[in-house]
Amino acid sequence: MNIVITGLGLALPGVETAGDLLGRPDPSAAPVDPAARLGKKGLRYKDRATQLALCAAADALREAALPEQDGPDVAVVVSSNLGNVDTVCRVIRTLDEETSRGLSPMDTPSLSSNVIASELAIRFGLRGPNLTVCSGETAGLDAVRWALTLLRAGRAGAVLVVGVEPDNDDVRALTGAPRLVDGGAALVLETGESAQRRGVRALAAPHHYVRTDDPAPALRAVAGEPGLTLRAETTDPGWGAMSGALGVVQCATAVGWFAGGHREPVHALAGGAGLVLTATP
Repeated sequence: MNIVITGLGLALPGVETAGDLLGRPDPSAAPVDPAARLGKKGLRYKDRATQLALCAAADALREAALPEQDGPDVAVVVSSNLGNVDTVCRVIRTLDEETSRGLSPMDTPSLSSNVIASELAIRFGLRGPNLTVCSGETAGLDAVRWALTLLRAGRAGAVLVVGVEPDNDDVRALTGAPRLVDGGAALVLETGESAQRRGVRALAAPHHYVRTDDPAPALRAVAGEPGLTLRAETTDPGWGAMSGALGVVQCATAVGWFAGGHREPVHALAGGAGLVLTATP
């Protein structure tokens, strides 16, 4: 089954197009402002990661020409290891310093690890399968793999994949990282036949997912030498550690590589996971 990426959305400081991901990020770029991109309505009480995910998802769905509130067979797969950590830590501190009576009822929905995926489904009317992947550095590529699985199994007609992480004191304290990415990316995946039928352009084709101690040789064995290899150390300097956003941002970078006229395949490597992305006709 031929599966392609037909939508791309970005929510990263200083980034407007996928081609910008191939350059070095500007550390002085202003943080993404969700209210400026989406309007203030519906953002109140949403955690930072959810707001960033909404920004990226809105653009990806728009590019893929999937109308809002009309997605009975559109699945959502979110990759985020730390998305709601600040809310969880705030609730724990309140319980420790006060009592349960000090808790805000607005925080309760955001205590679920699946809050980002749930909010995306509610906001955009996506009623297909809905899940969150929290598997560490491999989570972004794992999320793409689950999207491929859902499509091949006929469980969804299209899949919205979002990788997102926030940067705040709580995630820095828990990870020990001096800085984390404050943003992410979104992709829409569907079959090539579906894209052709709907008249939307394919941006790239993901395939050959592998999970092993060293995925680089495995990818070369099945797909040959890459034109571009993306690793954690080459993807996230300047933005900070990407954690669950990494693999999805790598796929977005591959879209930028192909948009620049390159035809050689891209190998995305994140921990023990690897994925090949190729150009489309």
